[in-house]
Amino acid sequence: MNAPDIIVIGGGIAGLSAAAALSGHARVAVLEAEEQIGYHSSGRSATMLHYALGDRLVRALTLASRPFFENPPEAFAGTPLGHRMPVLVHAREEERAALDALDSEISQFAQLERLDAAGVHQLCPLLRSDALYGIADFDGIRLDPHALLQGNLRQLRSRGGELHTGARIARIERAAGSWTVTSDKGDRFSAPILVNAAGSWADAVGKLAGVLPLGLEPKRRTIITFDAPHGAALDALPFTKTIGDELYFAPESGRLFASPMDEVPSDPCDAQPDEYEVALAAFRMEERTTVEVRQIHSKWAGLRTFTPDRHPAAGFAPDAKGFFWLAGQGGYGLQTSPAMAAVVRSLIARTPWPVSDVSPEELSPARFLRQPA
Repeated sequence: MNAPDIIVIGGGIAGLSAAAALSGHARVAVLEAEEQIGYHSSGRSATMLHYALGDRLVRALTLASRPFFENPPEAFAGTPLGHRMPVLVHAREEERAALDALDSEISQFAQLERLDAAGVHQLCPLLRSDALYGIADFDGIRLDPHALLQGNLRQLRSRGGELHTGARIARIERAAGSWTVTSDKGDRFSAPILVNAAGSWADAVGKLAGVLPLGLEPKRRTIITFDAPHGAALDALPFTKTIGDELYFAPESGRLFASPMDEVPSDPCDAQPDEYEVALAAFRMEERTTVEVRQIHSKWAGLRTFTPDRHPAAGFAPDAKGFFWLAGQGGYGLQTSPAMAAVVRSLIARTPWPVSDVSPEELSPARFLRQPA
């Protein structure tokens, strides 16, 4: 029997960053079902730190995470977690009011530059002539998911924490004040605190533990890569997004990547790209830009899992002592992971609350489990 102080189920960015943060206060063991960390959502994300995603709460968590990426702790030393890349959100004439509204919302969190048509096309020459308005954040950060995952793993191990891969959960039981988790290989782990950071499988883990589900909703997102136009200055291109959730694209390893920003409901699974969304990504790229997608070089999909209100859940379950939910990070798990890890540390290790603009109640899983009056 392996008996740490805290068991974390899930070796994606949510589980690993929380485990790394907690390892300074307790003995932590991370159990990951796959043979490698970040196999599903975290390792398949084309991740930017930007504020055009989510709402006030998500932006506050992103802002609170930014110092971590700019000045990583010692375990991350020598491994850049990302590089500067401008973020451009553009709009057609009929979309101008929506751009104005987004500008007002984001300007509380980032210094933006408002662009006219000339400025939009100077920053991103690939856009069609109907892109007339834009807002640009020149301090965006293109994050490196692999570096972030490995840095958290190094920090966890440097503090005596453990990672167990290939540890798919078969059974969860509670007795005598402890949670006992048994893998499908028969390995057993027991601890008074169990952190459920199982991503799209988090409700299934809760069910194994006899805990009420949160109503999590996994949704598939698709990305394709293809050749850029001959002579395109890829190093100068921004991460470019439509004002609506229609398309984003950016440079990727000497090519371009694009996503139609699809959110297709899915069961928890090893997500694979669907040909319709692949074709939709290419179509929207050609509709919004002057780029011809002649050949798709690669394609992949990942699951982004949301709670019913699209805010993450972090906190102890009201119906099961010692069971901690860390789920529903949607498409912003990497860019908010430092703040969310600090939140987990605060709630479990009783350190000071780390995000002044977000309250524990806003993140509490109890908000989904309250009975109607």
